[in-house]
Amino acid sequence: MQVRAIMSAAKQVEAEGRELLPEIMIPLVGHPNELKIIKERLTKTIGEILGSKKIEYEIGTMIEVPRSCLVADKIAEYADFFSFGTNDLTQMTYGYSRDDAEGKFISRYLEEKIIELDPFNTIDRDGVGELMRIGVERGRKTRKDLEIGICGEQGGDPETIYFCHEIGLDYVSSSPFRIPVAILCAARASIMDQEAGKQ
Repeated sequence: MQVRAIMSAAKQVEAEGRELLPEIMIPLVGHPNELKIIKERLTKTIGEILGSKKIEYEIGTMIEVPRSCLVADKIAEYADFFSFGTNDLTQMTYGYSRDDAEGKFISRYLEEKIIELDPFNTIDRDGVGELMRIGVERGRKTRKDLEIGICGEQGGDPETIYFCHEIGLDYVSSSPFRIPVAILCAARASIMDQEAGKQ
């Protein structure tokens, strides 16, 4: 139903003479065959909607299951883009829900120095971050031009933005109130990277 709505709207917008590139993102893919089958079905549905009209579109996936990071090279065979869903990836990597953790024990873990940072605010470089690094490397091994970004609360966190730049992500998305900070941090990370390259 959502794809029908997206592509029907795209057809209408294109008829008005405006350029567009609809992107359809499939959530919670853990196995390449899931995306393969869904993409085949969606491509057929889109063909029925568009008929003889030619509208470019992309089908990608959320990378939010730890297994999807490990098989990203195979998933990339069917994906036009990746977006790390860091909220779910963090929950599934740690094995607890964000709501339970933040309301019940994360503050205690921070006080007791069990963890240094709240992993739901700042990417845990050693766990979730390492899975992301693997996902980027393996995904781009299959498709060098694979566009990869993140969506989730961490996308507005300065340390997370620096990390995303470090591993080669193309974009971050964040909550609206965090956008100014995200823009400044992304610019700073890029400038620091350029300055380091000059030395």
